[in-house]
Amino acid sequence: MADFPEAARPLAELDPERDFFVGIDSDGCAFDTMEIKHKECFIPNTIKHWHLQPVSKYAREAAEFVNLYSRWRGINRWPALVMVFDLLRERPEVQARDVEPPEANHIREFIADDGFPKSNDGLQAYMLKHPDPELDTAWAWTTGVNATVADMVHGVPPFPYVRESLAFLADKADMIVVSATPVEALTREWEEHDIARYVRGIAGQEMGKKALHLKLAAGGKYAPDHILMIGDAPGDMKAARANNALFYPVNPGHEEASWQRFYEEAVHKFLAGEYAGEYETSLIAEFEKLLPDVPPWKR
Repeated sequence: MADFPEAARPLAELDPERDFFVGIDSDGCAFDTMEIKHKECFIPNTIKHWHLQPVSKYAREAAEFVNLYSRWRGINRWPALVMVFDLLRERPEVQARDVEPPEANHIREFIADDGFPKSNDGLQAYMLKHPDPELDTAWAWTTGVNATVADMVHGVPPFPYVRESLAFLADKADMIVVSATPVEALTREWEEHDIARYVRGIAGQEMGKKALHLKLAAGGKYAPDHILMIGDAPGDMKAARANNALFYPVNPGHEEASWQRFYEEAVHKFLAGEYAGEYETSLIAEFEKLLPDVPPWKR
């Protein structure tokens, strides 16, 4: 049995056609969809399904911090949800309202079990072996999020300079989407805006973690300094580093400028073998300053 989800087999079977490889995150990186997905889809469903209406203001603040404005930006929805509960539990304002956010012990056990992908399919399979009312609520929440995303998120184009960058790289690098978003949503977005034609594959949460996507698609197939991951979150950089790949940060709040710099400068350094070292280090230092690990209400 392969040591990766069967859904990821196309990544393992991807043969190089170019000398360079580029992995691209989608939400918040290629597309300006992080804000609308979290503020209009994830957070309302979190408040609804986990009965956080009495502390909705604080639930919103915690969820926005974890998912958008911290070094945890872009992490999988399950550990993010648990982190929101934990931040809420320790806030005096929440305690004063006699609201007890979920302990989420069964969700924590699901997260810790490496035998199940942290996707809806993974949760469904886990629930068959470990039925529990908390997981029924978790299922209602995650399917509610996906339904709201499908209903709400459309017509959001890629950031300026994304299309130009993909078109420029089309005959120079093998490219895939590397994301923790469900494949169905990714495919819909990339096809809606006619940029799916530039990539050789779309990897989402059903195919495992981002580090696995890169390992299967690029590991051992390209020279290390010929592999680049483009992302807007520390998890993207971690996935790159796990595969000895280079990382180009798309800075949260400065996405258009980041893509313009990539198109006009960084991609040329990458293709010329001049990206690694001082140049990459300076970009990452700038990126890391934008994502704190202490929430604003604690500063």
